[in-house]
Amino acid sequence: MSASASAKSPAAKRERKAPRPETWRLRLYIAGNTARCASALANLQRICETHLKHKYRIEVIDLLKNPKLARGDQIFAVPTLVRKLPEPARKIIGDLSNTERVLVGLDLREWPP
Repeated sequence: MSASASAKSPAAKRERKAPRPETWRLRLYIAGNTARCASALANLQRICETHLKHKYRIEVIDLLKNPKLARGDQIFAVPTLVRKLPEPARKIIGDLSNTERVLVGLDLREWPP
């Protein structure tokens, strides 16, 4: 089989992944300064520093101050993390203490590990 034929095979297409953006855009929805929201932010910062190495931007949105912002990402519980980039968007609800679950949810690691 020629090199060009193998590049077009279904197996070759499955192996290719979309390129990762230079900067990941993450949005963390919280409701005030609760222990659970503070824990979610600290866990997210730790995970990002370990796995994204300064290639991320976290936007924290306090729904007590801006409740209308919950509509855009359809937020029904807090804390909720929304991965805006890379697409497709993904959501993770909770304090982000389960690192493996967060990595899988962000598509940074395959499941099972």
